[in-house]
Amino acid sequence: MRRIDLFRVVAARFLSRVGSEAAFFVGVWGKAAFDLDATAGDLAVLMFALAVALLLGSAAAGVLIDRYGPRVVLAVAEVIFVPAALAFIWVDSMPALIGVAAIWGFVGAPVMTAGASFAPYLTQRPEELKHVNSLLDGAGSLSFVIGPAIGALVVRYANIDWIFILDAVTSLAAAIIVWRAHLVRAPAPRDGQRGHAVAELVAGMRTAYRIRALRYYVLAGTVVWLSFGAFGVLEPLFFRDVVMANIETLGWVNMVFGLGMLVGASMLPRLRASVISARGLAVAVTLSGLGSILYVGTADLRVVYVGALVWGSVIGLLEPLLRTLIHRDSPLEAVGRVVGTAETHRRLGELLPLAVAPFVASLIGVQGTMIVGALLASLIALLSLGEARAIDRELGERPVPEGEIATITPAEEPVSPLP
Repeated sequence: MRRIDLFRVVAARFLSRVGSEAAFFVGVWGKAAFDLDATAGDLAVLMFALAVALLLGSAAAGVLIDRYGPRVVLAVAEVIFVPAALAFIWVDSMPALIGVAAIWGFVGAPVMTAGASFAPYLTQRPEELKHVNSLLDGAGSLSFVIGPAIGALVVRYANIDWIFILDAVTSLAAAIIVWRAHLVRAPAPRDGQRGHAVAELVAGMRTAYRIRALRYYVLAGTVVWLSFGAFGVLEPLFFRDVVMANIETLGWVNMVFGLGMLVGASMLPRLRASVISARGLAVAVTLSGLGSILYVGTADLRVVYVGALVWGSVIGLLEPLLRTLIHRDSPLEAVGRVVGTAETHRRLGELLPLAVAPFVASLIGVQGTMIVGALLASLIALLSLGEARAIDRELGERPVPEGEIATITPAEEPVSPLP
């Protein structure tokens, strides 16, 4: 592992997410809730369109990463992302915002999936995976701290449209930096056979579902995002109608959440090997649900800030832990597609609450709905502890099965990182 290349990838991940965190939490949410007076139904449609776009983009990105490697996919996707980010400047209605957000999500999904796939390409030593993932997620967490804070300052001293210009500039900078990085592992070698993208996608998903450990990791991550789905619809309304805060508060609270994520990500390398396990993941998912209850359990903004720090710490640990487990137990030739499958499940987990959250909120309120969603996530994770123990015992007794992997080869079209 060359330190300079790790530094380049970490720097690219940081810059890319600085702009995007500001653009989403303050730009998109702020424009919807405060400039366009969005209702819970409007936000549900917005998050549904964004989740579907991210789902499709993540699935496609997994195939591209296994063909061309995360460096090429990330660099090209960042360049394509620029016009999508700038398009928000001309949005003046909820239908337009929803349409642009869908495009923004689709072209942004390969950025996220590639960023989540780098670790096995930066080191050949399994014991270093948690350190690499900790650094990468630490960079993402730091951007979560700085991005919303910058967004809040931009809204105060300029206007909301400058946030989207920031998003475009940081994306271009990330593309330039990551292009110079060299990977210690190349994409899986090709044996001369020709494959097709859909067949490769299906084979990668089959691997994620057939290997017991991978299946559990993917589904555990889905449970986390089931809770997040309700937050995606209701969190801006929680600040507007329950806490009675202004648009700038979205930036500051999410900055504190990002500080917590940074703390959590830094904890992963210090954990014992026994915690880097399915059981550790189940406990982290349980704590995530409890942390989100602390975050939205009162209308007192002081408690909200404390909850943001605590919950952010749990999420900051959970994400690199989940990613390390997937990287450790996936066949190298399918890492991109297994990560893509996990990202796809993440979007599916966010989609389900969108159908019911506005209706439930009309019955028990915005705050009550968010608390119920968090409790369900914690309960599901607790009930899965038996399966987690069985997986850990199985992995301790024998190697992880390789699964059935289709050969990764270019189709007959010219070689290109684009679909």
